[in-house]
Amino acid sequence: MVRDKPVDTQPKLLPIDLAAQLLPGTIEDALHHLLESAIDLTPFGARYRNDEAGAPAYAPAMLPRVVLFAYSRGIVSSRAIARACEEHVTFIVLSGDSRPHFTTIAAFVSTLEDQIAPTFSAVLAVCDRQGLIGREMFVIDGVKLPSNASKHRSGTRADFERHAAKMERAAEAMLARHRAEDARDVEPSLTVKDEARRERLLADAAELRTWLAANPEDRRSPKGAVRKSNRNGNESAKMATGKGVIQGDIGVATVDAAHQIIVDAQAHGTGSEQELLLAVVDTTAPLRTAETLITADAGHHSEANLRALVERGVHALVADNDTRKRDARFATQDRYTTLPNPLHNKAAVSTEPRRLFTPTDFQYDPVARTCVCPAGKALYRTGGDNVTKDYIGAHFKGTKRDCLPCALRPKCLRKPHITAVRTVAFMRGRVLSARVQAVQQMRARIDSAIGRAQYDRRFATVEPVFANLRHNKRLDRFTLRGQTKVDTQWKLFCLVHNIEKLAHAGWAT
Repeated sequence: MVRDKPVDTQPKLLPIDLAAQLLPGTIEDALHHLLESAIDLTPFGARYRNDEAGAPAYAPAMLPRVVLFAYSRGIVSSRAIARACEEHVTFIVLSGDSRPHFTTIAAFVSTLEDQIAPTFSAVLAVCDRQGLIGREMFVIDGVKLPSNASKHRSGTRADFERHAAKMERAAEAMLARHRAEDARDVEPSLTVKDEARRERLLADAAELRTWLAANPEDRRSPKGAVRKSNRNGNESAKMATGKGVIQGDIGVATVDAAHQIIVDAQAHGTGSEQELLLAVVDTTAPLRTAETLITADAGHHSEANLRALVERGVHALVADNDTRKRDARFATQDRYTTLPNPLHNKAAVSTEPRRLFTPTDFQYDPVARTCVCPAGKALYRTGGDNVTKDYIGAHFKGTKRDCLPCALRPKCLRKPHITAVRTVAFMRGRVLSARVQAVQQMRARIDSAIGRAQYDRRFATVEPVFANLRHNKRLDRFTLRGQTKVDTQWKLFCLVHNIEKLAHAGWAT
């Protein structure tokens, strides 16, 4: 039998040089040198007012080092960070064996909004001096993450008013029922459980009323449309993702194509990326040159954004929803779509395509501007001249009283069990306007051989960055509430990514 040397993993006192634990080329070594010598940490020291009285404060570089290193290891909880500062050697080195309390760490992260932007810019300047920012292409993209708020507490003010009134009516009905029971010559049936439920309903209604009083107006989009509020985090929003609807925020990153340095990081409580594009472009203006190319996906595409980019003189490639349909390389992409599970439906499914009524099956009179469907029902005209995908024409829509009981629904609607009425459009030509010119010019650029080659670099530039943040750093949700705090947390994670790039490039070795 082989005799092995004993391995002792029990705690023991060892003479250790803490500074020697920071190995060159690691992120902890880069963090130590960066925050000790390369960045001005005066704003962190200005947080304290203990010159003449009060307890001594932590060194300005200590808490940023600990928090950034914890985020690089996917540790976000303040309690977990505080525990690591007591047990993990690297955390002990970075904290100088000061063992900060978890409340100190939580308060530091929650109030970091005034210091995070200058620190992010300072690290970006170091990256620039090291030649890590090429300025050839900036890629803008966003990732939607759940926020620290429940989507079941979302709604408009009108929704909350109805919920509060409903709970108050239910509580009053319970009370009236108990009073009626008390009026009888029998023992009252008011139970402890019913009374607790009534008090809970009244408390929830009072909470709603308090929220409504504190928030007298609905949230609105830049165009004035009403947006749903949220009683947990009113600056977050409901967002549609590939895994369903979430209550969350979107983290937007602008990534340089040379070495995947994040040159700008912003978090917003909106699911619309269109309204964020110009704000990001304006923020990155000091870093761009006249030759810098901005690329963005179809989520940022709109006629207004394209015209604004032209007016600003920004060289950009912004895809539209039909970009892949026009690209011959994606002609066979449908064969790779997920097939339905045959076990979910035992009925025989016809493989022949179902023919639906087309506009040619409708009786359209361009002079009288009337339309009659194949069932002989008149459709009403919606608006005047409508423009759809650069084409102008007349749009018609059926009524529910005609469409719902119609026997031709399976031949008229693609999804008759979901869609209520049929709409049909008759186009008479293409619009010649500035809107069409901006859209057509962008399509021509992105469909060219050079445009496709440039746009293809977008995937290899930004997707690895999001993979690093979401998988390696385990950023699966924002743990703070409020626009400012969520933006701070997003910048912290992006800051960690940039410092890792510095470490891998051999900085401070």
